[in-house]
Amino acid sequence: MKKLAITMFIVLVIGFVLGLGLTGCGSNNEEETIPTTQPTAQPTQAKQYTIGITQIVTHPALDANKQGFKDELAKLGFVEGQNVKYLDKNPEGDMSLAATIAQQFVSQGVDLILSIATPTSQACVAATKSTHIPIVFGSVTDPVAAGLITSWDHPGGNVTGVSDWLEIPTQIQMALNIMPIKKIGVVYNAGETNSVTQVAQLKTAAPALGIGSVVEATVATSADVMTSAQSLVGRIDAIWVGTDNTVVSGFEALVKVCEDNHIPLFASDTASVERGAVAALGLDYYQVGVKCGDIAAKILNGENPANIPAEKMNLTDLQLYVNPTAAQRMGITIPQTVLDTAYKIINK
Repeated sequence: MKKLAITMFIVLVIGFVLGLGLTGCGSNNEEETIPTTQPTAQPTQAKQYTIGITQIVTHPALDANKQGFKDELAKLGFVEGQNVKYLDKNPEGDMSLAATIAQQFVSQGVDLILSIATPTSQACVAATKSTHIPIVFGSVTDPVAAGLITSWDHPGGNVTGVSDWLEIPTQIQMALNIMPIKKIGVVYNAGETNSVTQVAQLKTAAPALGIGSVVEATVATSADVMTSAQSLVGRIDAIWVGTDNTVVSGFEALVKVCEDNHIPLFASDTASVERGAVAALGLDYYQVGVKCGDIAAKILNGENPANIPAEKMNLTDLQLYVNPTAAQRMGITIPQTVLDTAYKIINK
């Protein structure tokens, strides 16, 4: 009996120990089979860009600049509605509103600004002095004289872009190929740096072109265009208008004065021929926008605007638009030799 009791005791102890071991193994198995949540890798989000666009007035040339910019950026991977949001503003010639728009872009923290024309570009440069928001300007005649950049090759700061610079002697020679001119009138806004530059060039070029006098008529707003144009009646042989945003926005009033008084009207913007000018030797402003888009893509991809040279368009690509019907209304006929070289003939 004593041996049996001892044997049973040993069996019980061994069973207890084995039970503990099995329990321990069971515990380890449970720990190993408990599902653990591993962190899931999140898909990399493409950067979203906000681009502010401001142009001084609604006008076909400036509109084309904007469209060329958007189209080129889309080709380069910056697509509206996908990774780009545009804030599109237009002060319609109101400089106080242009300054407000520029300040809004700063407060909204846009990634880049496209400023179309000299006055809006100046407003944007003033608003971003204490920021690093890059600005790409378009359709600015002389960005150095306008105070936008330090030099063409080394802009400095946060600004670069594309100029619509035109050689004034070539512009005036275009008009001289159509008619003789001894006294030429020019209507412009003396508050636009681009226009002041062009008028100065016109005065310098006139004597060598056989033009005896340049008669100026200035405007402050587009509402002044008709009165200023009327002040030239009887004093000049023809009127030439450069890339003046104020005058171009009130162009129909200028056309009316010229038609009523048989004064041939010449322009630098080809869209003005559609609106009644006799002729214009101008740029393709859509291509100005394309170049702006190329520069913007470089900046969005990390390049410093201070190191990107400001560009001029290739002046060998100028396009001659003529309007024989408008010429007749203004008392002249466009020579066949000129018609033969025209890029586009408009009759309206």
